[in-house]
Amino acid sequence: MDSKYETTESRFEFGENWQRFLSVLDDEKIREAEKSLKDSLKISSLKGRSFLDAGSGSGLFSLAACRLGADKVFSFDYDPKSVACTLELKKKYFPDSDNWIVERGSILDEQYLQGLPSFDVVYSWGVLHHTGAMWQAMDKLAEKVEDGGYLYISIYNDQGRASKIWTGVKWFYNKLPELMRWPLQIACLIWFWVPQSFYDLLRGQPFKSWREYGKNRGMSPWHDVVDWVGGYPFEVARPEQVFEFLGQRGFALEKLVTKAGGHGCNQFVFLKQ
Repeated sequence: MDSKYETTESRFEFGENWQRFLSVLDDEKIREAEKSLKDSLKISSLKGRSFLDAGSGSGLFSLAACRLGADKVFSFDYDPKSVACTLELKKKYFPDSDNWIVERGSILDEQYLQGLPSFDVVYSWGVLHHTGAMWQAMDKLAEKVEDGGYLYISIYNDQGRASKIWTGVKWFYNKLPELMRWPLQIACLIWFWVPQSFYDLLRGQPFKSWREYGKNRGMSPWHDVVDWVGGYPFEVARPEQVFEFLGQRGFALEKLVTKAGGHGCNQFVFLKQ
């Protein structure tokens, strides 16, 4: 590993989960990712625009941006296995493209970010709150948005005491040997999905939520559970904190989807004025 990325901190390896996710990635999930970008940004294509995928994960949304005609797509991630996932999708769908660049890099590496140009769309879903320095990462990433461009991010909702408890659970999970993590994964699966599945059954639509889960993100229910329980470092924010922070940096809110006080990510689309 490159010495500048070495760390002794407990940190979830998202790339391993994304590698497993690619085995269930299909055309429907790719189309839903494209639809998510079009609906959230209120566009029909990305032709004539550049797209930065900061923390590309599986590479799904970089792929979606390419398929929507972006003139340039730049993907980077801290996790080498996530970089490998993104490269795998590029090799499969756009093997000869010079317009899609994939690299390893960190949002917290100021020298790395300074070497990047600004972009018309900067996308970072569920990434900033896992850096260990969320506000610093948000500040640096905002600088990469071109004037008149969009910043599309999602940040874990601050649930107060519940968020503090989950922080402890996630820390503990990452301290466990890998073979001892599955009981926590199963417990979280039961916690999140048994009540919802029972509700679907009462409505006469068994497993409807499970089947339709992740249409806007592309994540499968099981991979999302693993991502959730393992996701450490872990930070949260109230929507108004994000509004104020980015408002002070010249951004205006274009779209907001909240969790209404629940767990999960609030979604924000900001326009740089």
